Amino acid sequence: MVKNKKQLLVCVFLFFSLSACTSVRFKDFFVGYAEQMKPVRLSLSQGDVMRANKALGGRNAVDDVLYQLEQGRLSYLANDWQNSKVAFDAVYRQVELDSGKAKYRASRGLQQLGAVVGNDNVIAYQLPAYEQTMMHSYQAMNYLYQHDLEGALVEIRRANQVQEKALKQHRKELLDAEQALASGGDDDEVNPDWHRINQAYAGMEKVIGEVKNGFQNAYTFYLSGLLYEAAGQENDAYIDYKRALEISPDNRFLQQDVLRLASRLGMQDDLATFEQKYGTWQQKHKASDGQVVVIYEQGLINEKKELALHLPVSTSDDDLRFYNLALPVYEKSPGLSRGLQLKVDNRTLDSMELVRLQGLAAKQLQEQLPGLIVRQLSRLIAKEKFRSTLERKGDDVGNILANLYNLVSEKADTRSWVTLPKNSQLVKTQLPAGKQQLELVVDGRKTQIELEVKANRTTLVNLTKIDNFMNYQTVNL
Repeated sequence: MVKNKKQLLVCVFLFFSLSACTSVRFKDFFVGYAEQMKPVRLSLSQGDVMRANKALGGRNAVDDVLYQLEQGRLSYLANDWQNSKVAFDAVYRQVELDSGKAKYRASRGLQQLGAVVGNDNVIAYQLPAYEQTMMHSYQAMNYLYQHDLEGALVEIRRANQVQEKALKQHRKELLDAEQALASGGDDDEVNPDWHRINQAYAGMEKVIGEVKNGFQNAYTFYLSGLLYEAAGQENDAYIDYKRALEISPDNRFLQQDVLRLASRLGMQDDLATFEQKYGTWQQKHKASDGQVVVIYEQGLINEKKELALHLPVSTSDDDLRFYNLALPVYEKSPGLSRGLQLKVDNRTLDSMELVRLQGLAAKQLQEQLPGLIVRQLSRLIAKEKFRSTLERKGDDVGNILANLYNLVSEKADTRSWVTLPKNSQLVKTQLPAGKQQLELVVDGRKTQIELEVKANRTTLVNLTKIDNFMNYQTVNL
């Protein structure tokens, strides 16, 4: 009896030691990231960026990349562009370092093993493509605010490279995961009710909406077009405006930019095609006017929630046991997104959506589901073997320990960049050169902006509103 108890203690110790050796904090293992970040989001919603930054605190090496993303975004919102640059640079260096390190791949293997016996929170956070593109987009803005167009262009090229790479990789990865799922689903060790899991995710389709994939971002392509045009690279600008329009075909501001450059560059075949879709291009402003572009970032992206399921699982002994499963999910948030109104010269213009980051995040999670389910299946197999071993060695005590471990260790990976906006919108107009007064109306709140419009130049206004927080910046390109 004493020997059996010692064996039980050794088994339990080994499982917890495996989790510990992945450098994950005890708190991270048992408390979801989204739950930990609630004080940060609350402070930001209340308009207190300083308190949000204090609530962020410091994190360990496993979540260092994600922590730097949050830090970079909070510094950006506080107009601290230099510290924001430092944080985003750290993320970029780490992503580049991780992409080709054999040592890193070995440590990832250990983390994957830890995920099998624990949960996915022990795996070092991997930035999805949409988060990487937004990081480079904000970094480009950091450079712009410090009047460095070349630095901004470097970042926007990096953002586009991320999207191009993701476009090439995602089909293969999805196919590999689906094949692994099909293979894993035939395992006779356990046979969980995956149909119930699929039903639980049915509601996420409403969050995704019409998003085609989880990595192509019209906001980034549009910002790229603006910067290329400011640098005099109109052919490159035209390409990225078209990419943005392909993703967001109903945005009339994108339509006008594509028509304008197709006409200017003499793209007659393109122009004929676009005019058939969007109407004949007509120059409606003087050549000496300047362009005013307002990008409006609204709210906070939804955090991932934990979907807790208590599912029956058929074991290899034809026994039916219940296991706790925890998977991440995005829930539809209440209320509709409201736009921004630009009032100038007795005209009122309504903003149009460029990107719904909430939809990108949900689509990216949906694309990850096959891989998540494979790991979940492996975890169930491992835990069933663990339970069987303890039962043989410790009778009822073993069962109790196994069930307790399953209960406390099963936590969904709810990590994501939670200080991103929910969506980004666009409104633009042409104005005579000189000082101009704009009125921006958001949720009934009026903001007066005075800016200097320059002939044949673009003035960019970036407005962010998160509940009680509102801030804007202007820059001439």
